[in-house]
This record gives sequence, C-alpha cells and structure tokens, in this order.
Amino acid sequence: MDFKKELKDFFGDNCLLDEPMHTHTTYKTGGMAEALVYPKTVEDWSFILKLANVNDLPFRVLGFGSNVIVSDRGLKGITASTKRMTEVTITDTALKAEAGLALDKAIEIAVDSGLAGMEKMSGIPGSIGGAVKMNAGAFGQETFDKLDYFEIINREGRPSIIQKEDLQYGYRCVAGIEDFIVISAAFELKKDNFKQLIESRNLILSKRALNQPLDLPSAGSVFKRPAGDYASRLIDEAGLRGLSIGGAKVSEKHAGFIVNFNAASSQDIKNLIDEVQRIVKEKTGVKLELEQILWGDF
Repeated sequence: MDFKKELKDFFGDNCLLDEPMHTHTTYKTGGMAEALVYPKTVEDWSFILKLANVNDLPFRVLGFGSNVIVSDRGLKGITASTKRMTEVTITDTALKAEAGLALDKAIEIAVDSGLAGMEKMSGIPGSIGGAVKMNAGAFGQETFDKLDYFEIINREGRPSIIQKEDLQYGYRCVAGIEDFIVISAAFELKKDNFKQLIESRNLILSKRALNQPLDLPSAGSVFKRPAGDYASRLIDEAGLRGLSIGGAKVSEKHAGFIVNFNAASSQDIKNLIDEVQRIVKEKTGVKLELEQILWGDF
C-alpha cells in the first residue's frame, strides 16, 4: 500500500498531502511537503515511525518552523508536526508541558503562577520540543537551566525518560539526542514575586520589539554566537547590514537576523547566508556557524 494512503487512512484530516511549507515556517518560504501529519499520542508516533522505517522514508519533526529553512524543492517522505501536543500542568513549583506547546506560552503560564526561572526567554518563537532539542535561550537564561527531565520516543518507537544530568549540553547544543523525538519536558522552577516576574517578562518583550525585526518574516538569530563576540557585531563590522539577495535581506534593525522582505525564496535566504559567511570570514577571520537548520536540497 502507498505510504501516503496509509497515513491518510490512519490520521484522516490530520494528514495533509503535498502541503506548502511556506505556511508552516516563520520565514514564510519552502516547497511542498509530500506528507505532513499531526500526531498526538505515543501510538500515533509509533505508527509513523514504523511506516517510515519499513518504507525507508525520510522523516523529520516540525515544531513551529521557527528555526528551519525548508528547500524550495520541498520535502520527501513524512514531516510530523507537534502542534496538537499542547497540554501543560503545574504541580507546586514543577511545570510539565508537551512538545508542541509554545515556549512563550509555557513561560506566560509559569509567570502567571508566580514561578521564576524562564521569564527571560519570553518571546522566543519556538516550541517546547524545539527549545529542548537546541537548548534555546536568551538574555542569560537557557532551557536547560531549569529543565528537570524530558520524555522521548526513539526512532524504533520506544518511549523513555531522559534526565538532564545524564546529558552533555551547552550553548545552543545538546549532545546525543538528535534521533530522539521530544514528547514533553518538565521544569523545576521556584516561587517568586508575581509583580516582579510580570515586570521582567514585559521588559524582555519590550526589548525584543525594540531591537528585533518582528514586523517581517524571519527565523530569529541566523548564526550562533562566536566565542567572546556576537555574530551581529561581526556582520555590522563587515558592513553587511541591509545586504540583500533576491527577497532576503540582512535586517537593518538587527544584523543577526535575515528577513523575508520581498517574497523571498528559501534559496535567496541560503545564498545570503553563504555570502554573509564568506564576507565575514574574509574581513574578520571568523567563520560564522549556522544556528538555523536546512531541510531538503539546496
């Protein structure tokens, strides 16, 4: 049986075939996904993984599409979105959230409950699952600071729990979990002054609005922070603020961002990334490391 028919029979309306990915990424670019599905339970994930393994299909997990660049040529195989997985619970000072919940929503809930430890990450546009996979962070806080454990499914469909202390992690990286699907994550927070937490969160959101190009499609910081420096400073030093290729441009507001300002293609974005890396290396000697993830053929 054709794998797309099997997916459609199993997921019904939660399976989209030949789905344009520009509606599922924050860059608003990308070609067609051969099959986009929305699992919710462990059984759903196990079905997808078995189907992908038996048919030797490409398989990837999509959160909010806020850190990926999808090829204009599209995506073969199965793309599985976590957007139906949004349950969250708070027990005393512990917050547990499913992978598809917006990280910012989890932070809002924590702050409203008087719980501190994540508020400086307010406004990060990704999901809980994506935040765990890359140890997302901002303004001196990282996902792993208050992470306790997270639940995963491996590529054979077996669930398990991973404790933070069993992993090696650092700035925007977590070793050894590349092939795991994050199902949920638990955080151990601390009680704090509700009013101060609200003020801290609002201050962070105001800073983002002031300093980042939130009015145009982007995927946040394009490059990882070089040791002892900032990618945006190096890009500025190289005179690249406002540089454009096609419909993609280095933001005039924040040089660490690339924005889709005029119907950019994913290839426009990739070409601009390559050009920024080339010129920064030529002028400063630093090779900028890409933080965003390329999906498909470029």
